[in-house]
Amino acid sequence: MEPKWLEWAKQLQSIAQAGLTYSKDVYDLERFELIRNISVEILRQHTNIDNKIIKELFANETGYATPKVDIRAVVFKGNKILMVREKNDGNWSLPGGWGDIGLTPSEVAVKEVKEESGFDVKAIKLIAVLDKKCHPHPPSPYHVYKMFIQCEIIGGKPKEGIETDAVEFFTENELPSLSIARNTESQIHLAFKHLHNPQEPVYFD
Repeated sequence: MEPKWLEWAKQLQSIAQAGLTYSKDVYDLERFELIRNISVEILRQHTNIDNKIIKELFANETGYATPKVDIRAVVFKGNKILMVREKNDGNWSLPGGWGDIGLTPSEVAVKEVKEESGFDVKAIKLIAVLDKKCHPHPPSPYHVYKMFIQCEIIGGKPKEGIETDAVEFFTENELPSLSIARNTESQIHLAFKHLHNPQEPVYFD
């Protein structure tokens, strides 16, 4: 579970963002801007990140605040799972990234696999829809829903991407160092449950 200070900061940010979107009164707008600044300061105090960076990443959106969607592709070859090594932290993850406007979740999964690993795939099954705060990821300024979509290889060959520098398949008992901001060991084990039991129900929350 995420720390309380992060939960409060995100709640304050959400309240402020909605208020700044829908309020007309100049005094209310000032108050909501103050609430937004408090949320930024909470995050800065606990992370030592510069306020300007936090505002750009954490308090830069408009409109009603909603969760972001992170989509991860689960691709098996035999009893091994496809993973890519992330350039920015040197650790491994399932191919994936933020959902794209105009694309369905399965289209995003297919696109991300191609861009990050070189393989052509087709999406065949939804494995899980998770709330990131309920799983052992590092604290995140965003409220994120994670979708895991199983895909099947139909072509292509291993190829590094712009954000990845290695492509490999791993057995469940020989997993590499994971990029836990993107996926956790328990989530990889959940994926293997679906490999071993195709009738496994979709996991949520």
